[in-house]
Formats: sequence, C-alpha cells, structure tokens
Amino acid sequence: MQSEQLSIRYYFWMISDWAYFGGWRLHELAERHGVAIDYRPVKLAVIYDRTGGILLPRRSRQRQDYRVAELKRWRNRLGMPLNIEPKFFPVDDEPGSRVVIAAKRLGLPLAPLANAIMKALWAEDRNIADPAVLRDIGISVGLDMDAVMSEAATAAVLEQYLAYTDEAPGDGVFGSPFCIFQGEPFWGQDRLDFLEEAVARAVAHRPTN
Repeated sequence: MQSEQLSIRYYFWMISDWAYFGGWRLHELAERHGVAIDYRPVKLAVIYDRTGGILLPRRSRQRQDYRVAELKRWRNRLGMPLNIEPKFFPVDDEPGSRVVIAAKRLGLPLAPLANAIMKALWAEDRNIADPAVLRDIGISVGLDMDAVMSEAATAAVLEQYLAYTDEAPGDGVFGSPFCIFQGEPFWGQDRLDFLEEAVARAVAHRPTN
C-alpha cells in the first residue's frame, strides 16, 4: 500500500536513455517500500538552458564516446535491450510527455506506460512522437487510450508539462532522471541505491498511526 506521507518526486525526460535504464527499477524500489512516485515529465533542453547543461550533439567527441561506453556497460549489467543509435532519436518528447501527464490526471497507472514509451524508443525503434504509436503503446499496457489521448490534447496538460519544466530547476534539477525525496536530490539511475537507503530510513521512522 502506498503512503500518502512519503513520495518521490521524479523528474524525467521522456527520451532519456538513463531514465529508460532506471525507470522500472525506480518503480520496483517504490513498490518495495510502499511509497508513491510523483511522475513529472520535463523538457530537458529548457532545463539545460537554465542550469548549464549541454545537449548531446554539442558535447565534445570525448564526452560522446564515453557516454556510449557507459551505455554499453549498463546495458550489459542490467540485461536490458538498448540501441545505441535508435532510429528515431532525437525525437520530440512532448507528445509522450503529454500522454503520461494525461494518464496521471486520469488516475491511471504510470509506470507501465512511461517505461513502455521509453522502451519503444530505445529498444524497439519506434517513433514515440507519432500519436498512433503512443496509442498502440497505451493499449498494450491496458489503458483506455481514447480517454488518455483526448486528455493529452487539452491545454491543461500542456500547461502542466510546461509547469513541471519551469519548476524543475528551482527543485534542484539539472538532468534526467532526477529524484527528490524529503528534500534530498538524487541524479541519475546509478544513484538509486542511495535513494533506496534514504527511503528505507524514512519508512523505518514513519509514524505507524
């Protein structure tokens, strides 16, 4: 059972390779400890502009090469499929982000949807900016995609997406994935062990009444 008192704020870029690697593990972590995840899709390019980040095409060759080496290491360690150069990358993250926010507003399960969208990009060479692809992904995880796609097209969902992006730097966010738990920041899927330690401590000291 999830706790209303304890929640992980989860900022992520829908086309983030590292969010793809960490998304399911974050979900499983939260499930183990009975805490909630507040999913907040963001446009990372805007956050980079405000926090000094550099988008991949503008990075030095050395940094780009090292990223590839790390992706291969983590792909092997986690046993997760990943195309180093997916067919549709970079791709507009807004359509997928809006679908996730719409599902959130409708009270639907988010982990299967968000992680299936990222897998479609990074492991299945699918165009996640295509509404038909997003509809198919949502259906495959059991969602009512007529309702979700209708909600995703609303101004309220766009406003929420822009608000998450605008609020993220003030929350300490400068990359993806980025979690905030009880005011403590955790950047990257390789910090999930530290996050779990913090969650476990908080749960252990949580009032039982």
